[in-house]
Amino acid sequence: MRERVPPRTRRALPGIRDLVKGLRAGDKRAAGKLISLIEDDEPEATEALAALHPFTGKAHIVGFTGPPGVGKSSLISRLVREFRERGKRVGVVAVDPTSPYTGGAVLGDRIRMTESGTDPGVFIRSMATRGHAGGLALATFEAVAVLDAMGMDLVFVETVGAGQSEVEIASRAHTTVVVQMPLTGDAVQVLKAGILEIGDVYVVNKVDLGDPESLIANLSFQIAARDGWTPPILKTSAPEGLGLPELADALLRHRDFLETSGLLRTRELSRAREEILENARRLLARQVRDLTSAGKRFEALAGRVVDRAMDPHAAAVAILRDATPKRR
Repeated sequence: MRERVPPRTRRALPGIRDLVKGLRAGDKRAAGKLISLIEDDEPEATEALAALHPFTGKAHIVGFTGPPGVGKSSLISRLVREFRERGKRVGVVAVDPTSPYTGGAVLGDRIRMTESGTDPGVFIRSMATRGHAGGLALATFEAVAVLDAMGMDLVFVETVGAGQSEVEIASRAHTTVVVQMPLTGDAVQVLKAGILEIGDVYVVNKVDLGDPESLIANLSFQIAARDGWTPPILKTSAPEGLGLPELADALLRHRDFLETSGLLRTRELSRAREEILENARRLLARQVRDLTSAGKRFEALAGRVVDRAMDPHAAAVAILRDATPKRR
């Protein structure tokens, strides 16, 4: 039976329509081009995402966070292989908040995941923050939407570090995996950062370094059940593949839990609210910074704030008033 194409897709621009068609057929080049449009914040990205939206909502989105150096990329690479052996298609978005000029962790992530990236059932993309007015989280999850529409069963989102932006991204995934390693001071920092509040699965990686039990005991003491789910703590060693089947099973169990408990829709609603607000902020930022009368008004208000003739809140209210269409 021929697949029904939603009306919004039929109205897409010819070039975008071809990319969407290629993406739905599994063309990795189409996926790469669409994500590039998103990364560069091109106007065509909005049209593309509108055309893709009816095809999204099926992938299991898994966020991986934790301090640098705990082996997230290697862990994801082995986990991709595990799910491929189970017949699942997997996408990976590796977030790179480092310099867009030197490439930073982008090259490192791709080197560590090269073996999985050649698989036709796997798509891996590193992303930087450059040029995207909506911020890192919005650009990242727009790229996730591309891979979701491509037909991926799971999409892994890898963050770097354990700061507030990483917590934000991870909390918007369906399942959040917090990765730690033994014999480091980072475990204490994570406890202070509040990451224990967002994890659905905890992984102590690189157990070959020794003494993972003390970290596991510390985590066990801190972690409590939330919404009927008690996050498991798993031991892994990516190079040896130790604990990878158990980790894959835990991710699938959490997905099943979300569906049966009704929390999956709750998380989807939360993510939709955030994406609506982020898009609104992006649209407003474009409007007030445009080199038009609105842009000049923005500069004039900034000057008044500097001159202490107006406070920033009042200036923001004035901008919003100017941006709101007048009723006739």
